[in-house]
Amino acid sequence: MLKTNQVDVAIIGAGFAGIGAGIRLKASGISSFKIFEKEGEIGGTWRDNTYPGCACDIPSFLYSYSFEPNPNWSRSFSPHYEILSYLKHCVKKYKIAPHLQFETEIKEARFDDKTGLWTILDNNRNEYTAKVIISAPGPLNRPLYPKIKGIDGFKGTSFHSMFWNHDFDFKGKKVAVIGTGASAIQFIPEIAKEVDLLTIFQRTPPWIQAKADKDIPEKSKQKFRRFPWYQKFWRELIYWILEYRGKAQYADNKIRANRKKRALDHLHNSISDKTLLEKLTPDYEVGCKRVLISDNYYPTLERDNVWLETNAATEITANGIIDNTGKLHEVDAIIYGTGFYTTTYKHLYRIYGLNNRCLFEEWDHKGGEAYYGMTVNGFPNLLHMVGPNTGLGHNSIIHMMESQLNYILDYIKKLEKLPGKYFDVKMEVQEKFNKNIQDKLSKMIWSSGGCTSYYLRNNDGKNTSIWPGSTVSYRKQTRNMNLKDYQILENKESKIETSKTPVVS
Repeated sequence: MLKTNQVDVAIIGAGFAGIGAGIRLKASGISSFKIFEKEGEIGGTWRDNTYPGCACDIPSFLYSYSFEPNPNWSRSFSPHYEILSYLKHCVKKYKIAPHLQFETEIKEARFDDKTGLWTILDNNRNEYTAKVIISAPGPLNRPLYPKIKGIDGFKGTSFHSMFWNHDFDFKGKKVAVIGTGASAIQFIPEIAKEVDLLTIFQRTPPWIQAKADKDIPEKSKQKFRRFPWYQKFWRELIYWILEYRGKAQYADNKIRANRKKRALDHLHNSISDKTLLEKLTPDYEVGCKRVLISDNYYPTLERDNVWLETNAATEITANGIIDNTGKLHEVDAIIYGTGFYTTTYKHLYRIYGLNNRCLFEEWDHKGGEAYYGMTVNGFPNLLHMVGPNTGLGHNSIIHMMESQLNYILDYIKKLEKLPGKYFDVKMEVQEKFNKNIQDKLSKMIWSSGGCTSYYLRNNDGKNTSIWPGSTVSYRKQTRNMNLKDYQILENKESKIETSKTPVVS
């Protein structure tokens, strides 16, 4: 039997975005909200990814909410378990636990223009209604596997980095890794210490910069705790350095040239073997793909038990991988470090708006489009976090989340002042906005840099991932919600009630 529960705001997802939304709602005096999480605990990316070496590639001081600095980070770049602990600390401090509902996967949401409410259905066939939905499932939650013949026929151990097999004993084993992205360059140095032979299948060499990761001494932590302004100073300094460096993405300038030189110097200072050096030198512009950071990946490749294979994997057999020269690489295990789906949405819940339009079907067909990555015409009172074209290639995504929360809170406050109404972003506003950002992106590094990036859709090369500007510009433009950008519509039940009200002469 279906159960109906009503809240003012339904938040889908309990990662940084969803928890941040809950904290900001509560601080604004809004207590009627529920955070739905499909797993048994919070954390999103930092709960799901537990592979050896897993850590953030944004400096620790930036990878936290601005209102809740953490003086206790152990390193310059935080390991995954510390980030998860930080998020749990925030839930406890801001008393968000009563609003969390675990083991609840949202399957469907439908907007009813009669009531002006969203009806939400979960995996347990429970039903909820909400005035507003904040959709925060995270962009990196569905692992991507390569399309290789025979992938299901392998008889050894295989797993994606997101589903790390902690029971597998690497000692004395022959292991293959497919992929050399952000996750792979973190776990490869760790497992290389144990295996008998590690074969790494590289499709395209990534640009890698020095990581400069260091322990944060207790003396510094004590100073951060005693003088919060001191940590804020370092946060601001790092933020503006990354923001300045991000200008390399927008044009072929001195910043890009310097970044390229530093990456090449890091490569040449780390690798002495000329053949290996040739394999590892990218043939596209720095920044076209995600720039990675590591101090131990390059040295790992010069180990005697590590082989970098640049011939493509074309078939997987029961006992190994065949490359495009016909050579069989016999292995005991295959690890897929092949990333995530970033430009498709069919794995998420079904969202039906006005005229029974299905949002994620539309996005899969033509690419994700939203107004500032948050609102979509035909889907009233639905607000996305880290939606289309709000990702970054240079700075902390939490800064973008907090900008979005400024906008979302203003949206909800304006909605509260107009009972019986709902907001629908105007189509012409949405189309003008998206044409403008696509025009900008078409001239930037992701389209002009000579690579095939996961930021782009495979079928048409449309960039549905990246914000084409500074986080400063995004913060400024999303500080407030402009009612002129929206149709203010009245739900049909309100219209009926109004028509029944007698006219007093």
